[in-house]
Amino acid sequence: MNQTPLWVTFLSFFIILHTTHSLDAVVKSSLINFLSELSNNNALLNSVWNTSTDPCTDRWTGVTCNSRKNSVSRLNLTRLNLSGSFDASHLCNDQSLAASLSVIILDGNNIQGEISADISNCTQLSRLRLSQNRISGNLTGSLSLLSNLKRLDVSYNNFTGALPDLSRISGLTMFLAQYNQFTDKIPQFDFSNLRQFNVSYNDLSGPIPDTRGKFDLSSFFHNPKLCGDPLPNKCPPTPPSNLEGKKSKHVSKTRILIFSGYAVLGLLAIVFITWRICKRRKSEQKVEAVNNVESADDGNINKSKAFESRDYITGESKSELSMNSAESSLPSSSLVVLTSPVVNGLKFGELLRAPAELLGRRKNGTLYKIVLENGMNLVVKRIKDWAISSNDFKLRMQRLDQAKHPNILPALAFYCSKQEKLLVYEFQENGSLFRLLHGAQMGQAFDWARRLDIAAKISEALSFMHQELGEAGIAHGNLKSSNILFNKSMEPCISEYGLMAFDIQDSSTFANGFKCPAGAIAASSFAYKADIYGLGVILLELLTGRPMQKDGVDLTTWVHSVVREEWTVEVFDKGLISEGASEERMVHLLQVAIKCVNRSPATRPTISQVAAMINAIKEEEERSIVSEA
Repeated sequence: MNQTPLWVTFLSFFIILHTTHSLDAVVKSSLINFLSELSNNNALLNSVWNTSTDPCTDRWTGVTCNSRKNSVSRLNLTRLNLSGSFDASHLCNDQSLAASLSVIILDGNNIQGEISADISNCTQLSRLRLSQNRISGNLTGSLSLLSNLKRLDVSYNNFTGALPDLSRISGLTMFLAQYNQFTDKIPQFDFSNLRQFNVSYNDLSGPIPDTRGKFDLSSFFHNPKLCGDPLPNKCPPTPPSNLEGKKSKHVSKTRILIFSGYAVLGLLAIVFITWRICKRRKSEQKVEAVNNVESADDGNINKSKAFESRDYITGESKSELSMNSAESSLPSSSLVVLTSPVVNGLKFGELLRAPAELLGRRKNGTLYKIVLENGMNLVVKRIKDWAISSNDFKLRMQRLDQAKHPNILPALAFYCSKQEKLLVYEFQENGSLFRLLHGAQMGQAFDWARRLDIAAKISEALSFMHQELGEAGIAHGNLKSSNILFNKSMEPCISEYGLMAFDIQDSSTFANGFKCPAGAIAASSFAYKADIYGLGVILLELLTGRPMQKDGVDLTTWVHSVVREEWTVEVFDKGLISEGASEERMVHLLQVAIKCVNRSPATRPTISQVAAMINAIKEEEERSIVSEA
């Protein structure tokens, strides 16, 4: 039997080893060249991304490798203040890197430039997320060659031109392109697999393709030239054929005379009706003048000054937001503008003059949407039944303004008098978590990872506020999914923070339907525990997809009954099950939620403990995604 000489074996081993090192060097060089195109990253390059270290074993920032640590599978450089240009050629023209890279995430930076056609060489790419940058130019049609692509997010950029035809990508489940400058028609998509789709806030035109009823108005609005379902403006009828056009020219003179006669009769009828209305109004004005004289004689001359409003739902009824004449004559400085530059210089008179829409009545007051003369949309919260002095209210608002968090919606200004307490917020047009969960999903990504991210951010924001305002004892007091709003970047924000007060001296019913015996614990401590309960209910809504009350059954009662019967999987939202979300991690989050809604406030965990548990679940989820990639 022939045996391979020893020197041949060593030579082969040397060649393989040399090739491996050469390959690693090429990959490192490609990654470093890619990052070098992005400015403001010298610290990142010098500290970690350099040729003397290894992307996998030395854990380069944002780089994730496969389990064997011999290829790069994921690149996540979210919110690192990167700018410059996105040059896909450095990543996708390297054959080794292109064959292993499955995820590219560059959300929340200041990246500019265009996406080159080289992106199509990254054939294994399953996720491409470039949201919240300044990338411009056309969205390259070479994306259609990425047959493994499942999620594409290019929202909040400066893309122009037509959307590419991605109908050949049968596995695409998410396409988000809102807040760009796309034009032309919406191309055909394979809507059978798409779960998230949004092209709102562009300049698209023409008819909307048949989405099979999967996406509502919010996926297409603010495209004035679009038409067809689900938009209210219908598409114009198809132009008639040449034959029909010729026939239409031969309209008989008799028919023209008939139509002219109808037009004359209609005009006479309109003139007669207008004359009758004017006559009736004159008589009513005379009666009103007499009534005004009589009321003046009786001394009733003070009239309330109200916001002109339309009911948000019916469009007919007037709002109840009003000031008496004494208050409406107060100087404009009576409106206290907080540290936000958004409404710098806003005057109280501007609020009084602005048209208002009634958004809804809530437990502690009424909400109105107002539109200022400059076009800015604001929300005014009118608080009722709160026995707090003007000075205490002012101090509370100032303390809340000092405790700032990106996931807490701040008040922009407030007004306080003996009769009125008003708060001014920026209008959040993307709606609430309640609406997203239990109403139309707006075409937004709302899979398991998104829900878990929302849970983590809400808990972290609440933990921050509890710690910052611990001495002052200011809790939220009314935490629920309808008070979680989404800003322009679809980030969750807790709204109406600190507008509920608790009086421990009476054993009245507190938040979330539970009573606290007088003197059992401090009022502020119980208020914090009530926040924990509210957060627990939100977690249950995220997990189950059910509202707080359904068919007269309380959500917490229903969850306990199902879990008690050991049917835990039946609790979870069917959408999460069909998505293939981790049952283990959903159970872990369910256990956190159940701890939060314990009927005994004293046994509920602290908010810092809740935030730590949720973040641990989120980290476990992220590690799982990396290993699967």
